[in-house]
Amino acid sequence: MKKPNTGNKPIRIVAGQYRRTPIAVPDVPGLRPTPDRVRETLFNWLTHLWDGNYTGKRVLDLFAGSGALGFEAASRGATQVQMVENNRTAIAALRALRDKLKADAVRIHAGEALQVVQRMDASRFDLILLDPPFNQDWLPRLWPLLPGILAEDGLIYIESEAALAPPDEFEVLRQDRAGAVHYGLVQFAAMQK
Repeated sequence: MKKPNTGNKPIRIVAGQYRRTPIAVPDVPGLRPTPDRVRETLFNWLTHLWDGNYTGKRVLDLFAGSGALGFEAASRGATQVQMVENNRTAIAALRALRDKLKADAVRIHAGEALQVVQRMDASRFDLILLDPPFNQDWLPRLWPLLPGILAEDGLIYIESEAALAPPDEFEVLRQDRAGAVHYGLVQFAAMQK
């Protein structure tokens, strides 16, 4: 089930340096920006797990869309936020917001998510944000690739149309639901102490 986009109604960055900055939602089919309440919950989880310290954290927003998740991470002090998006309209909106905010930590990569991940060699991320288009079986294709780009003790945030059911080598740390959207934080189980 697809969550409709907000009809170009802006959403806002919840907290941090860019707090209250509106994020225009481009009119792109299937784009479902993460609601403020869900982003607030995610970043509360992260603040708890990271003791409120985002400095030095490297973030990959693999299906950037409106950029709500990635800009939220940058706003809170993440050192690097790599956004990946393949829709030209969305890419233009991401670049415009990055430039407006002078968000030097944000890098925008035009490309298809699976190809980008397969080409990464030495990149390791503390947080991978996965909010892929629903009902396209993205997660089964990505699970085997994630350990290769995840930093030690790295976390994966997922939004899905169904309850999170990662492979056995991953552990769900937190999860919740907002309407038809299931979301949660996952960690590679082998990294657990």
